[in-house]
Formats: sequence, structure tokens, C-alpha cells
Amino acid sequence: MAFNPENYSELAVRDTSIPGFYIVNLVVNGDNRGWFKENYQKEKMEALGLPEFEVVQDNFSYNQQVGVTRGLHAEPWEKFISVANGRVFGAWVDLRKGETFGKALTLEINPGIAVFVPRGVANGYQTLEPSVTYTYLVNDHWSPEAEYTFVNLFDPELNIDWPIGEERAIISEKDAAHPLLKDVEPVGF
Repeated sequence: MAFNPENYSELAVRDTSIPGFYIVNLVVNGDNRGWFKENYQKEKMEALGLPEFEVVQDNFSYNQQVGVTRGLHAEPWEKFISVANGRVFGAWVDLRKGETFGKALTLEINPGIAVFVPRGVANGYQTLEPSVTYTYLVNDHWSPEAEYTFVNLFDPELNIDWPIGEERAIISEKDAAHPLLKDVEPVGF
């Protein structure tokens, strides 16, 4: 399915069933040459309800094949996620202490959709097209001492309906070894 920039003409920030997790509709302007977007615009987005977010690092993950599946990782910092090109199926699981622990949310991300992920919410995605560039801004620097919390991408308790099943997904051994939700200690952010 080709991306159509005409469907993204109004900036909007929407809350979700996971507290602190927001979906952002981006404005994408296109013509016969391609398209342009403001991927992150602090003043405009915060005025629409996005939390204050001080970016300190910008990361890119290039994924050559369809079915590359990464996650589910909860970091001790916030993330603003989008794609520079292509489409991904995103999945998030709240691993914070509280009523929404274990709650999963899924959404397709394309150049016109971004998400804000609060610390303690595990993030994962699966590429739906070849040559996808996944991007994320963070408000703290990566460190080898950072404490991550993980949960298994394919845990049946999460009930995530991945477009490409576990048997065909391209996944690292490390991600495949993440614990089931029942074995995850909630984080206290």
C-alpha cells in the first residue's frame, strides 16, 4: 500500500488507553517530487498536548527486509517514534506498576503517523515493506548501564496479532529470549 500524503493535512495529538502514550498525526505535504514533513515540532506538538520533551539523541534503524521484528524493550527514557520511509506494525506494552501493567496497544506507523512512548512502556515493531528507516528521538543518552525491561514479542498473553507470524519473522536470538509477561517485574517509573 503506497503512502498518500493527502491523508495527512492536520497536525493532531491523541491520547490512548496507555497513560502517557500519544499518537501524533503529522502534516505531510506532497507533490510530483515526493513529500515533506515536520517530523517533530516541539512548540506546536506541546500546545496540542504532547508532554514536554527535551531531545538529546536522534536514532535511526534501517531494516532491509519485510518481517524484521524488534522488541519488546522498555527503556528508562521517553521516545518519539516515526518512520522516514515505509511502514511498520508497532506494538507497545505497558510494563509500569499499576492498573495498565500488561496492556498492549498496536498501530501501523507510516510517514504521517508518529507516537510518543513514555518510559516503562515496551516498544517493538515489524517491518511491512522492504528498506524501512525507523527513527526515534530520545530524552536521555543511551548507556551500557541503562536498565531495560523486556517482554517476549510473541507471548500469547499479550494477544498481539503480528502481521507476519513468529515462524516467518526475522528476529534476533536476544529478542526471542525475552521473558513472558508473567515473569516480568513491573517497573516503577
